[in-house]
Amino acid sequence: MNKNTFTTAKLTKGEINVYDFGVIKLHAYKTNDFIDDEVFIVEKNGKAVIIESPCFFDNSRELEEYLKDMEVEGMLIAYHGAGATFLPEVPKYSTQNAVEYSEKGGGKALVDKFAGAFGEIFDSSIHKITNVIGEGAITIGGINFIITKTDEAFDVEIPEINAVYTHMLGHDCHSIVAGAGHADAIIRQLEDYIEKGYDLILTSHYTPEDLKDAKTKIAYLENLKTIAAGCTNAETFKAEVQKQYPNYSGENYLDMTAGFFFS
Repeated sequence: MNKNTFTTAKLTKGEINVYDFGVIKLHAYKTNDFIDDEVFIVEKNGKAVIIESPCFFDNSRELEEYLKDMEVEGMLIAYHGAGATFLPEVPKYSTQNAVEYSEKGGGKALVDKFAGAFGEIFDSSIHKITNVIGEGAITIGGINFIITKTDEAFDVEIPEINAVYTHMLGHDCHSIVAGAGHADAIIRQLEDYIEKGYDLILTSHYTPEDLKDAKTKIAYLENLKTIAAGCTNAETFKAEVQKQYPNYSGENYLDMTAGFFFS
């Protein structure tokens, strides 16, 4: 499946890009919110499983309207625990480490930060997990998934469409990189994706990408380490990254990366 082969449905605020695999459809919801969230709906035979949740109230309401003719069997809540007013009666699946990340770890800290920044338009309530899952294969709504734990939460492989979901990629935007060791871990992960030959890489903050994008990101991460090695503080590091990548989005993520490399 080519990442650009989709049909688009415009909503009031966001838009849905639909990838048709035949028996299965992937609905990629681009929220157009302040933090560029993406939510993914995997649909098979009229039943759907949602990966992640919108966290702004207006996005939640319009996505619920879009889903009204589907039977939503479950939601996989990994890196984005906020937005609990979205489909509250639907079963929520998560690993124990992801639960802890969202309820009291780094995920909760981000939710608190966003709540302070965006106020009443942001749904800071945390999803209550009904089904704690482990690693390996799981079937929800007749759709097969493979769960792989990460340091913060978990990634999701969707074998029937040869796709994988992870938190961040973004071949032409900055990412949160918590130092050289974290960069190496991301590189290893992306090299694994390339070895496995996924058609699509789905992430929380970008439209679906492919293996060419993964290679672009690896080169960026390697260069980040090189730039950091030649700098003495966060300010010079950030300036040099901006100089070399003038058209990259996600400057707020670059600020966080600079802080991690020069904490």
